[in-house]
Amino acid sequence: MPKAALTTLGCKVNQFETETMEGLFRQRGYAIVPFDEAADVYVINTCSVTSLGEKKSRQLIRRARRLNERAVIAVTGCYAQVAPEEIRSIEGVRVVLGTKERAAIVDHVERAAREAGVFDGTGDIMHASEFEDIPLFGAPARTRAFLKIEEGCENFCSFCIIPYARGPVRSRLLKSVRREAAKLLAMGFKEIVLTGIHLGCYGRDLGDVTLADAVRAVLSLPGLKRLRLGSLESIELSDDLLALLAQEERFAGHLHLPLQAGSDEVLRAMNRHYDTAKFAALIERVERAVPGVAISTDIIVGFPGETQELFEESLAFVERMNFARMHVFPYSPRRGTPAAAFAAQVPEAEKKERVHRMQALAAKKSEAFHAAFLGTEMPVLFETEREGVTDGLTANYIRVYTDAPVRTGDIHAMRLVHLYRDGVWGELLAFL
Repeated sequence: MPKAALTTLGCKVNQFETETMEGLFRQRGYAIVPFDEAADVYVINTCSVTSLGEKKSRQLIRRARRLNERAVIAVTGCYAQVAPEEIRSIEGVRVVLGTKERAAIVDHVERAAREAGVFDGTGDIMHASEFEDIPLFGAPARTRAFLKIEEGCENFCSFCIIPYARGPVRSRLLKSVRREAAKLLAMGFKEIVLTGIHLGCYGRDLGDVTLADAVRAVLSLPGLKRLRLGSLESIELSDDLLALLAQEERFAGHLHLPLQAGSDEVLRAMNRHYDTAKFAALIERVERAVPGVAISTDIIVGFPGETQELFEESLAFVERMNFARMHVFPYSPRRGTPAAAFAAQVPEAEKKERVHRMQALAAKKSEAFHAAFLGTEMPVLFETEREGVTDGLTANYIRVYTDAPVRTGDIHAMRLVHLYRDGVWGELLAFL
């Protein structure tokens, strides 16, 4: 039996896409093995959001070559899409697919095993018009199941390469969303996370269809315990979606709404389509509608033209917000994006100092959010176990640790008793 090893860099969407490709290889008789083992095929699903992601992608390609120089190495994902020439030039690469044509990856790999040369299926992603609907074959190796329902982005933020890597918005048909979600529930998953590159635009290409319709389609399925959304632009949180979040107990009280900067001047330079006042007003409305909701966010520091004064504005704005979790990134110039050519690029040392300060504030905000729930009782879906301690997430994204006899994949009622690591320690109350 031939062996295939796949690995992923980047976002949850990439993780989902790798899982669908694993299923395609299994369907064709391949055994899936860990990436650090000898295999006949290596697939690297790459990321291009930062220069570090591209560097790691190249390192993984070379590692695959060292593991088996006769293997077929296939490279997919955003980095392959925006820089196929660079990927083709790396010794050992035989297949380059980018962000489409993944449904035919096994055909491409088997052709490369028979014939000489490098097979490039990237093409012009900006002319893609349909969602690539690859069915799931086999269960993902996690306790929460991710389901990609949307592809592409048309926001064109000045710092972001993703619209050039993923192309225009394409949405999964509602009947396919329901079908694939039903598969995941039949596999035993209790929580489904809907993901996409620009999730809030789901349905824009399908006519009178919205993200709220996709949520309703999944909520209609028997056996679902919890539904969560991936990253969502704040301006795309509709009244319909917010009403569902407020009314439906299985719709997890957690939203990831990227802020990116707490300065209006920087937001304008980023080509973001809101200001801090609009963002703050939305968060206030969400918190009123969904008590206890967790709002997580992304922040970029050191954007070109971000002076020390503007950075202090961002810090002050974040201080006023009740963020449960923050992902802080230094600005990374991406070739081909407008911001890469902006004047007043911030020195790397200054970026690092700002990251440190913003991360310290993020830790403070997260601890305050967790502390507010101490003494309460909440259901927890347990995910991982190590050295006798099991951890999982509440619906509002608090990580709970316990040494009680719980199993990963199960939901238990827990009492949150004290702060612990990046979350809280919990005591077992009941099995749900």
